[in-house]
Amino acid sequence: MKKIGVFTSGGDSPGMNACIRAVVRTALYYNLEVVGIRRGYQGLIDDELVPMHSHSVSNIMQLGGTILRTARSEDFMTVEGRRKAYENLKKSGIEGVVAIGGDGTFRGASVFMEEYPDVRFVGCPGTIDNDLYGTDFTIGYDTAINTAMSAIDNIKDTANAHDRLFFVEVMGRDAGFIALRAGISTGAEAILIPESKTDIDSLIEKLKNGYENKKTSCIVVVAEGDEAGGAFKVAEEVKRRGFSNYEIKVSILGHIQRGGRPTAMERFRASQMGMAAVEALMDGKKGVMIGIVHKDITYTPFDQATKHNLELNPKLLKMVEILS
Repeated sequence: MKKIGVFTSGGDSPGMNACIRAVVRTALYYNLEVVGIRRGYQGLIDDELVPMHSHSVSNIMQLGGTILRTARSEDFMTVEGRRKAYENLKKSGIEGVVAIGGDGTFRGASVFMEEYPDVRFVGCPGTIDNDLYGTDFTIGYDTAINTAMSAIDNIKDTANAHDRLFFVEVMGRDAGFIALRAGISTGAEAILIPESKTDIDSLIEKLKNGYENKKTSCIVVVAEGDEAGGAFKVAEEVKRRGFSNYEIKVSILGHIQRGGRPTAMERFRASQMGMAAVEALMDGKKGVMIGIVHKDITYTPFDQATKHNLELNPKLLKMVEILS
C-alpha cells in the first residue's frame, strides 16, 4: 500500500480532528502518501481530494468540529454516485480509506466494498451517542457528556435559586447514553431515555416526594428520543396533571454538545484509534471499525458495529433508581 485517504462523515463530534491528525502523522511515519477527502462521501463524488502533510494537521487537536468538514450524501446512496466515487479514488491512486463516522458511514463503506472490493475501508467511531458495538467509548462521547454536565450544573444553580423544576433535554435520538451519564453525574431526580418506558405518574410521584423532602429544586434529564416525546411534551404533561409545587422550565441543550474543545481522554483515544486504523490498513484489514475495549485496540466488522446492538448497562439504570 502506497496511498490512503481519510474523511469524516455524518454528524461532527469533538475529537475528530485529533483522529485526522493521528491518521496523517501515522501514514507519513510509514512513508505512505495521505489524502484528505472533504465533506465525506460527497467529497469523494465531487473529487474534493487534497494532499495532506505533517503541517496540514498542526495545531488542530484542541479544535471541535472537523477540518475536513462533513456531510450526508444522498448521491452516495445511488449506484452512479458510488461509481463516480470509485473512479475518483482510482484516479488518485488511493488504495485504502480511513472513514471517521457512525453507523451510516460504515454501512456506506460496506456497500461500496461489495461493489469495489479492491478499495479497503477501515472505520473510526466518530459519534457523540456512544451507540456503536465494539468500543467502550466513541470519539466525541466523553466531551459531550462533560459539556452536558457543565450545562446542567449551571441550570441547577438557577433552579435552586427559584424553586424550579427543570426538564433538560440532551441529545440521543435512539440511545440514552448521554442522558444516563450526564444525569447521574449531576444528581438528576429522574432520567428519561428511549430504552425504557416513561411513566408520567411515577415521575410525578417521585417529584412530589422530592418536594416533601424539602428539595429546593428538581432536574429531570430527558434524551431527545424518549418515547414520551422529548422535554417539552413531558413538561406539558406533568403540568397538565396539576403538578404545581415548582415553577416548570424547559432547557434544550442541543448542538452545544457536538462542539467545543475535546477533553484530554477524547484526544488520547482518538489518537489511538487513528494510528490503529492506518496500521490495520497496512496489515490488510478491511471492513472493520477500530474500537477500544478495556484499554485494548479491537476490530469489529462493520455489520456488527451498528446502532441498537449496544445495550445499556442495567447497573446504570439501578444507579438512577437508588441515587435519585
